[in-house]
Amino acid sequence: MSVSIVLVLASIGVASLFCQWLAWRLRMPAILFLLAGGIAAGPVLGWLQPEPLFGDLLFPMISLAVAVILFEGSLTLKYDEIKGHGRMVRNLVPVGSVVTAIIGTLAARWILEVSWEVALLFGAISIVTGPTVIAPLLRSVRPKQNLANILRWEGIIIDPVGALLAVLVFEAIISWGQGNVFWHSVYIFGKTVVVGMVFGAVAGWLNGVALRKHLLPHYLHNAGTLTFMLGVYALSNELAHESGLLTVTVMGIWMANMKMVPIDDILEFKESLSVLLISALFIILAARVDFAAIAQLGWGLVAVLAILMLVARPLSIVLSAIGTRLNWREQAFLSWIAPRGIVAAAVSALFAFQLENHGYEDASTLVPLVFMLIIATVTLQSLTARPVAKALGVAEPAAFGFLILGANSGARAIALALQKNEIPVVLTDTNWENVRQARMDGLKVYFGNPTSEHASTHLDLTGVGKLLVISPYKQLNSLATYHFLDWFGPNSVYSLSEGEQDSKASHQTAEKIQQTRGLFNDLSYPKLASLMSRGYTVKTTQLSESFTYEDFLARHDGEARLLFVINDKDKIHPILAGEKVAPETDWQLISLVPPKAARDRKAEEDSSEATSGTA
Repeated sequence: MSVSIVLVLASIGVASLFCQWLAWRLRMPAILFLLAGGIAAGPVLGWLQPEPLFGDLLFPMISLAVAVILFEGSLTLKYDEIKGHGRMVRNLVPVGSVVTAIIGTLAARWILEVSWEVALLFGAISIVTGPTVIAPLLRSVRPKQNLANILRWEGIIIDPVGALLAVLVFEAIISWGQGNVFWHSVYIFGKTVVVGMVFGAVAGWLNGVALRKHLLPHYLHNAGTLTFMLGVYALSNELAHESGLLTVTVMGIWMANMKMVPIDDILEFKESLSVLLISALFIILAARVDFAAIAQLGWGLVAVLAILMLVARPLSIVLSAIGTRLNWREQAFLSWIAPRGIVAAAVSALFAFQLENHGYEDASTLVPLVFMLIIATVTLQSLTARPVAKALGVAEPAAFGFLILGANSGARAIALALQKNEIPVVLTDTNWENVRQARMDGLKVYFGNPTSEHASTHLDLTGVGKLLVISPYKQLNSLATYHFLDWFGPNSVYSLSEGEQDSKASHQTAEKIQQTRGLFNDLSYPKLASLMSRGYTVKTTQLSESFTYEDFLARHDGEARLLFVINDKDKIHPILAGEKVAPETDWQLISLVPPKAARDRKAEEDSSEATSGTA
């Protein structure tokens, strides 16, 4: 028997990894494959039965996993970032949440005839979209940048906010049920909220101070924060029943908005948890879905889903867009895109479990209702979003912009030249000083590892389809090359040469990486840095009949380094090693040129010598 349990647990891990890989290859939200895998293993094949397998540990395991999800989501909720993303995002979170919650509640109550408690909880849960389902969809659709920003930031903000609303609704339901007197129920609810708010703020402050003052060694930051968060969650539940989820949400928000607290590594640590814990959790949750319960909902389920997708979402967009500059086409696209994600699935399973324990007989309908909402929105919108965007004319053209790994002086100069030619460009670097200088230069920049999961939701690649590796970080260069070769495809990733090391056997890298080397005619990073320190600059030159490519070469006496050519069709092409180019009239050249041509410098030297000799 123990062997069978070990085999099942190991198989869940393998299946979750396979689902994540399949989602990555197909560029679709992973939750769709995780849910499909769980349904296949549970209701279809009967191989995975969570209740007999985990017994009394199932509920605590789900609770702790949801706590991890909410804590991670709340760590991304920074006040200054919310303020900087336009009126539409500021309107959409409160207005859209209220509209969707009300319509979802009324639809579930009147059409499915569930209790008011279950209907209210469904309405609260149905507002959550989340970056884990939005980000893959945006990459495949590539809508206009303003629309991509709205959807991405709505998902980031609504994730913890929606979960917090669901927690508050649940606490209100439970506290009301614990007392026969109105004021007694208000007292229980108030106690839960106060304990959650105060305890979460104190815990967030203490953990933030510990990280900021280096009271923990760096290698314990991730494990220490996770352990402390789970301990706070359990202790909060002991002080006030079911206040733990509110506590960890407030704790994450508090830490995210403290100054000088290093939380980037903690956010990256969540990547491993997503594969090892959260992915497995959703296979387990999906295995508990009861097809009989779905069948009992009948056509009413279809009606509720249609109302949420075709009435609630469009109404939310129209009301939120009042006072903005969004046209009807852009509003129509936003109205169609609202896939539900991981938080909705986890929170619904947890609260349904708890409502059943408190005697709510129809609580079992909550899970199939939410899961069908997730499956319907993710599937339909993933398959139709691109055609809808094209039909409405809100899809970006081919991604011809560049992501530049490195924000050093050379990378910034190249990025500024590209930006002046209206070519989308984004820089990314792990060096804060470089990032700060890039921002001062007016460049779009991401601070952090571009291959991290945090980057997958925060790094805006709208209009970007190529990578230029212009950095001295060899390990990160290789990692980013592998990552974006798979994402952007071949012939879209270019990196500087490693110089003499490329020819040494002891420094040879994988053939896949070697094929990307040779950017800017085999220019190496040390050589680029040396040229920039000697006063070389990046300039754009317009060729014409009166100033040909030969004239350009003669002006700089062969000392200029050709970086890009932009042809008469406005297509830009980086110069690679050994590539022979023959720029034509009306083409533009982006090149690295010396401060003065050799001929001018020689003339100045001769003049100086002549003057010295006369003296």
